[in-house]
Amino acid sequence: MNEPKWLTEARKYLGLAEVKGPDHNPEILQMWRDIKRSGIKDDETPWCAAFVGAVLERVGIRSSRFESARSYLDWGQLLALPVPGCVVVFTRSGGGHVGFAVGRDPAGNLLVLGGNQSDAVNIKAFPVSRVSGYRWPAGLVVPADPLPVLGAEQLSEREA
Repeated sequence: MNEPKWLTEARKYLGLAEVKGPDHNPEILQMWRDIKRSGIKDDETPWCAAFVGAVLERVGIRSSRFESARSYLDWGQLLALPVPGCVVVFTRSGGGHVGFAVGRDPAGNLLVLGGNQSDAVNIKAFPVSRVSGYRWPAGLVVPADPLPVLGAEQLSEREA
């Protein structure tokens, strides 16, 4: 299976992290500008939607252009099941979370490449029970490939 171009782009940022203290990571600030939210000037504001949006915009796909993870529930086309590279929206205490599905772990949790997962871009495991929706860019053919089973990753404990 060929990986969607936005997933290839997202992998480039693995390891990108917030800067602790009064300074801010300029790459995260650029993500806010990429989704037309240049009024946000810090890397402490929950930035998972900025990450997803910037990645999509950088490969020529219009994002939701909003800072809310839940904005992706109305973006693109709805999927009944996840496929590699789909946008997956989660519930969390105090809000939502959004990232790209890359696989499943042996326990059946979704493996998600996302931003603002413990203040960084990484791959974490999420229980399927937290899923609010799976989305795919409008007008693009949805692959028939199922999510691959990969190695275990740490369960996400903090997305904000």
